[in-house]
Amino acid sequence: MTARSSSSRWARLCTAGLALLLTTTTLTQAFYLPGVAPTEYKDMDAVPLMVNALTPGSDSELKSVIPYDYYDPMFNFCQPEGGPQAQAESLGSILFGDRIWDSPFKIYMRGPEKCKILCQRDVTAVQAQFINARIKENYVINWLIDGLPVGHLRGARSKDQEKQLYSIGFPLGVDAGREEPWFNNHYDIEIDYHHNLQKDTLRVVGITVDPISVQRVVEKAESCGIKAGEMPPMILSEKATTMVTYSYSVKWNEVPTAWATRWDKYLLVGEPRIHWFSLVNSIIIVLFLTGMVAMVLLRALHKDISRYNQQEAQEDFQEDFGWKLVHGDVFRTPAYPMLLSIIVGTGSQMFLMASVTILFAALGFLSPSNRGSLATVMIVFYMFFGVVAGFISARLYKMFGGEAWKTNVIGTAFLFPSVIFGSFVALNFFLIGANSSGAVPFGTMVGLVALWFLVSTPLSVLGSYLGFQRPKIENPVRANQIPRQIPDQVFYLRPIPSMLIGGILPFGAIFIELYFILNSIWFHKIYYVFGFLFLVFGILIMTCAEVTILMCYFHLCAEDYHWWWRAFFTSGASAVYIFLYSVVYYFTTLQIKSFTSVVLYFGWTAIMSIMFFVLSGAIGFFSTFAFVRKIYGSIKID
Repeated sequence: MTARSSSSRWARLCTAGLALLLTTTTLTQAFYLPGVAPTEYKDMDAVPLMVNALTPGSDSELKSVIPYDYYDPMFNFCQPEGGPQAQAESLGSILFGDRIWDSPFKIYMRGPEKCKILCQRDVTAVQAQFINARIKENYVINWLIDGLPVGHLRGARSKDQEKQLYSIGFPLGVDAGREEPWFNNHYDIEIDYHHNLQKDTLRVVGITVDPISVQRVVEKAESCGIKAGEMPPMILSEKATTMVTYSYSVKWNEVPTAWATRWDKYLLVGEPRIHWFSLVNSIIIVLFLTGMVAMVLLRALHKDISRYNQQEAQEDFQEDFGWKLVHGDVFRTPAYPMLLSIIVGTGSQMFLMASVTILFAALGFLSPSNRGSLATVMIVFYMFFGVVAGFISARLYKMFGGEAWKTNVIGTAFLFPSVIFGSFVALNFFLIGANSSGAVPFGTMVGLVALWFLVSTPLSVLGSYLGFQRPKIENPVRANQIPRQIPDQVFYLRPIPSMLIGGILPFGAIFIELYFILNSIWFHKIYYVFGFLFLVFGILIMTCAEVTILMCYFHLCAEDYHWWWRAFFTSGASAVYIFLYSVVYYFTTLQIKSFTSVVLYFGWTAIMSIMFFVLSGAIGFFSTFAFVRKIYGSIKID
């Protein structure tokens, strides 16, 4: 087979795979396999409105990352009779800062309201200072109706419902550079519903709120006189108590939007052409580079193996050269074998967790209607894949000749989780100090510890037991008793430069999608293009494997046989670029200034980078391990 025909077939396969995955991406935006069943309403049925935590949100800039409970005393919002009742939430929803309560709003299906008074509140000067500061930080109010987040329109209202896009939440107030911002205390609620003719029922398919700042409201008056500009805006005095009257209006619109596609208005990303062309361009470049790397590497290796094996048939002795020179040292036990086996096992656990979660999401199993489902599934899979971490860690440690098996078992079960959980608890104290609703409750912390000790740890111990019971992995070449001296290396093959060079290509495969993921996390947008993410994750695996193998080949040819740790760090070095990219993202996109927000941003970024480090490092390690065993098992050694 010629190189041209091989490249042509490779291009056709890549094109077909790309078309299939992108088609899956399009379908999953409009169809969710499992999820929340539609709620059927009749005329004048009660439609509950739930309230969630206030979050910093803006389509242009972000000034804080601290969420606040809706019923925080500093906001002094209206409360239902008998006090607010908390709603059931998933583990992932709680960890992501959701705090959902019922509300005093009375909304009835197709029952319009005009200027209905909700309550009156006295806002003290201290509360006014707090609220005004949150308005200047672009905080938004988050409500839920029938599981849908209440949003505000991006741009003007369009007659074409399919092209209308929503942003989650609506502004707490208006800050147009004034010394005293306007506080929104009147809410024009507009609810879209779909008439199900088969069952003769009504379904909620869209909710928007147009918040308005007005000093006082005339009950039952037409538009409250707001649209006519009859009322001055509500300004909270920071020197005296201010009486605030809360009110709302409700309008119902019948639309053709089906219930199954009601999330499309939230899921569609802005400027999709840029997203598409940038992603496709990145994928094509990465596929081309990795394809070329694989072809060059395979061709060079084929010649090397053929030449080495031909030498054995020759009567004249010829000295070994190239990577065959280090055959007696290439499988020598690395430094710190215990630590290496533990982090490789943990990386395998992270890799399987990420792979299965992304696959489930790409197939549409994680509907955005199930709040926090993505985080919940990730935690569950991480716990259950603890058995894989224990098994791989034990197998590697036994191969390295380690004897402290108890330390290996304990280290695999506790080392990495302790680092992540300890960092998580430390950051949680900053949220507690800021009186944020994002602080994880004590009961949830106890639940996480229980999952760790009662599920993940026993499974990890079981995996370690199974791993140590298996026979030792035998290497194709024995290690010499005396280590071979490593010659001086050129600059780009020295440890740190070679690792940094190797981490560039995997980062290049994901940095565009990383931008959208960061926007989703920090700007509280819904990320649901998991078809793209699945494709990018596959490219990441391929680039991590091929780049690490290529760098290992160069090192072996330069008679440097210290490949164990370097294989892990070469692909893992892409996490360094992810952290640096997050730093650039902070200075170019965010406007965060408070100390707590800065600590939270860089703290969570560091945690995500560490998790990505062990994940990508495990990919590089196993691919290089298989490569080295393959090439040294293919040559004849005396």
